[in-house]
Amino acid sequence: MTTSAGPRLLGPADVRALAAALDLRPTKQRGQNFVIDANTVRRLVRESGVGPDDVVLEVGPGLGSLTLALLAVAGRVVAVEIDDKLAALLPETVADRAPDHAAGLRVVHADALRVTALPGPPPTALVANLPYNVSVPVLLHLLALLPSLERGLVMVQAEVADRLAARPGSKVYGIPSVKVAWYASVRRAGTIGRTVFWPAPNVDSGLVSWTRRDPPETGVSREAVFAVVDAAFAQRRKTLRAALRGLTGSTEASQAALATAGIDPEARGEVLEIGAFVRIAEALDSPVDRVDRVERVERVERVERVEQTVEPVQTVEPVDTVNTGGRP
Repeated sequence: MTTSAGPRLLGPADVRALAAALDLRPTKQRGQNFVIDANTVRRLVRESGVGPDDVVLEVGPGLGSLTLALLAVAGRVVAVEIDDKLAALLPETVADRAPDHAAGLRVVHADALRVTALPGPPPTALVANLPYNVSVPVLLHLLALLPSLERGLVMVQAEVADRLAARPGSKVYGIPSVKVAWYASVRRAGTIGRTVFWPAPNVDSGLVSWTRRDPPETGVSREAVFAVVDAAFAQRRKTLRAALRGLTGSTEASQAALATAGIDPEARGEVLEIGAFVRIAEALDSPVDRVDRVERVERVERVERVEQTVEPVQTVEPVDTVNTGGRP
């Protein structure tokens, strides 16, 4: 039954009762920390800016705290849930607490990291309390998979929120910061205390707001650019000339590519913005560089073949020179 205020949102007692009915014990493995505060989900919906024209994608809806609040304002909600029991219960919870909005919900029982398509109209916004343990991989996967996503607001571990929104030169700037910048403009949108969850996590959460933008204009693939990003941050203390050696084959090749890209070979990955990584990938993809790398590989292979055909040097055991009285 609904009131004029819309769906009946879940409070602490409601969340615990639903969990008890399922004999559900939240697990760290799946990052299950359920929101028990109605004001928090109202805040998330308000900050997200979604409205009746939006198709909202929610990942990890759990017991439905945020789902109910989203259904009050969004035209449609597609909820992706990996847990068997939770995926089965969510439609019942919505039918009970928001019957006028039940038709707007579609539950997809799946692992968000393995989703390759979603039913119905393409989603326009992502609003979710992402599981702590897979928040960055899930976000990057969905941004790549669903170009229809125009904007989003996600709740993640505070430290992860800092990394996603970090700028070049920051101590926490790294692979997540660079890769998400390929897809979107990102900002930190606030902090959420741990007491609004059950069970309460050991750390605070952070809100991350993002708006889709066009990726950098380039002739190289996103995968090629991300390979450079991964190599640059594999060992943060190394200069780019040394860090990219595994990708280029030698420090000389790294230095040549960096020179072509107009980047100081003594710099480190944490000072580069996404455009600089694109220029490095382009330099590595240039015809001259490809020929140089092929020639280096061929030289190495020739040396290895020669080494394999050389006869090993015969070693002679030293003769015992101890006096044996003339006997051998």
